[in-house]
Amino acid sequence: MQNNIHALFSVSEVELIYRSKIPPADRPKIITSDNAFDIFIEAWDLNKMDLVEHFNILLLNKANHCIAFSHISSGGSSSCIVDPKIVFATALKANAASIIAAHNHPSGNLNPSKADIAITEKLATLGKMMDMPLLDHLIVTPLKYYSFAEEGLIL
Repeated sequence: MQNNIHALFSVSEVELIYRSKIPPADRPKIITSDNAFDIFIEAWDLNKMDLVEHFNILLLNKANHCIAFSHISSGGSSSCIVDPKIVFATALKANAASIIAAHNHPSGNLNPSKADIAITEKLATLGKMMDMPLLDHLIVTPLKYYSFAEEGLIL
């Protein structure tokens, strides 16, 4: 019995800390998909956009001000694995109210694949459950984008 009680107190401790270095007034506000695209392109490593697929997110506060950009994963020339746990762990750590996702297609094709649609639906469903909605998912190239929200694919 004593060993079991001792084991309860020898588990790892998790502490969440978040401190923004950017004053709220200086955070860009996301009003349209164009605004999100501009921020993604500014933060993206454009030297790799035509080489490999990347999945990134913008984290927003309740007023839709962008509090952070985060790189979630990198893949190969035609796919990228996205772990929703990493997406939402990142968003929770930053105390985000909502998320905008983006990934690139090195081919330059802006049409969503079945896998793109599936991960968007999964993230949107999980976001609703967590009261942290996925507002949009963009497929980006250096000059243009496809918006799942504008196409009515995020409900």
